Amino acid sequence: MKRVILIVIDSMGCGAMPDCREYGDVPECNTLCNVAKAVNGLNAPNFFKLGLGNLGNVEGIPYNSSPIAQWGIMKEKSKGKDTTTGHWEMMGLILDNPFKVYPNGFPDEIIQEFIKKTNCGGILANYPASGTKVIEDLHAEHSKTKYPIIYTSADSVFQIAADIDVIPIEKLYSFCRVAREILTDEYNVSRVIARPYKMDNNKPVRIGALRRDFSVEPFKDSTCDNIINNNGIVLGIGKIEDIFVGKGISHAIHTSGNTQGLDITLKAVKNELNLNDLKTKNYNIKTFDKMFIFTNLVDTDMLYGHRNDYKGYAKAIEEIDSYLPKIIQSMTNEDLLIITADHGCDPTVKGTDHTREQVPLIIYSKNITPSQLPAINTFSYISERINNWLEI
Repeated sequence: MKRVILIVIDSMGCGAMPDCREYGDVPECNTLCNVAKAVNGLNAPNFFKLGLGNLGNVEGIPYNSSPIAQWGIMKEKSKGKDTTTGHWEMMGLILDNPFKVYPNGFPDEIIQEFIKKTNCGGILANYPASGTKVIEDLHAEHSKTKYPIIYTSADSVFQIAADIDVIPIEKLYSFCRVAREILTDEYNVSRVIARPYKMDNNKPVRIGALRRDFSVEPFKDSTCDNIINNNGIVLGIGKIEDIFVGKGISHAIHTSGNTQGLDITLKAVKNELNLNDLKTKNYNIKTFDKMFIFTNLVDTDMLYGHRNDYKGYAKAIEEIDSYLPKIIQSMTNEDLLIITADHGCDPTVKGTDHTREQVPLIIYSKNITPSQLPAINTFSYISERINNWLEI
């Protein structure tokens, strides 16, 4: 059975796009190279073998004249620098019109409609903020009023934070569903994100395993749908199911972070998962002859990029590196491994938002010849490679 394993290292861009200034970013942004430089070199011997160091000056990962994989750099064709835009383009969906951003917070008509439809009584914040800081600043008032904390960023996101001992998790999710219904059409917000947290030693701590992204539905069929329509299954690991709103995702499992995501990906490659337990409500596929394993590793973005934690970012890259031999050794001759990113989030430059960057591309199989890939001007190159490999 032919399989493709796509691992998206969330936000690990590798250099500013030519139009980066239009998105408020500086030409110096380069998440991978700047993180490597900031820690005086990455310890990533397996990425060296694959040729990641051939993509630029990645300190600690030197140029490899005989890597075992194909390597290259992809530029984004869509307008945007967010998770949804990047993942959609990988699956062949290119956005000509970017999702809207709200750098001054959301207009009053949105907030009032949200309050009315949720009957929440009021909201806190409504401004661009770091998620960790906004809950630290407003937790006391949140506990007193029981109002949800709403904030945004330079990306097209409507984020709702709540202490789950104040607003239970299912109620928080219901608030997100209401916001999702409101933020369509002219408001055009990409994602509504539930940001649950709990107090731990008098400090608010976000609960990654309970985070949920309520995205807009893809505007047409993607490569994921194409696979399912051709007797295949699509296993989404991490927030993949949320990004595509379940469309084209036949099996899914959410994760609490990178370690769990890597463990589950490895089990999937080794055929150790009970797929019957992972079926989504949208599809009931009983037999299949091809498989797409689609993994998002979010910690690099959520825990480290947005928090300007370059040390944590480097450790996350090194953890991913440590899993690569186990994944590669578990692959058959019919498997194709693709490693890439969806945008940048350089923790070494000013700001805490995503950065408009090109992304690395590593493609490995026991049956392909290692080489440098030519210039790639769209992330949808990945969908072409998937279609060719799975023969659909």
